[in-house]
Amino acid sequence: QVQLVESGGGVVQAGGSLRLSCAASGRTFSSYGMGWFRQAPGKEREFVAAIRWRDGVTHYADSMKGRFTISRDNAKNTVYMQMNSLRPEDTAVYYCAANSQSFIAATGRSYDYWGQGTQVTVSS
Repeated sequence: QVQLVESGGGVVQAGGSLRLSCAASGRTFSSYGMGWFRQAPGKEREFVAAIRWRDGVTHYADSMKGRFTISRDNAKNTVYMQMNSLRPEDTAVYYCAANSQSFIAATGRSYDYWGQGTQVTVSS
């Protein structure tokens, strides 16, 4: 059974940085696609970025390009999201997601497994 456990969230001032981690277990993930999504209070879930595990190809939401970087560590079965120049509007619960088709899609329905989320709060 696939398990995804996010960590690294917290409170940071505007302009600061955080690195989120998603530890994956229960499968061999070389054929998986991994994504990060976020959801702010009262808003719909929003795609942030995705990475294809086998070759590291990435896909970003346009609004995240240049500030956020997704990466993976094969040895640790962990996907990371480095977030720089954070803004108050980045405040949300951030979720890690996985699919077994190597999709790096921007739609949540393309993902089969989800973590419990980690809260990111950016103060102004």
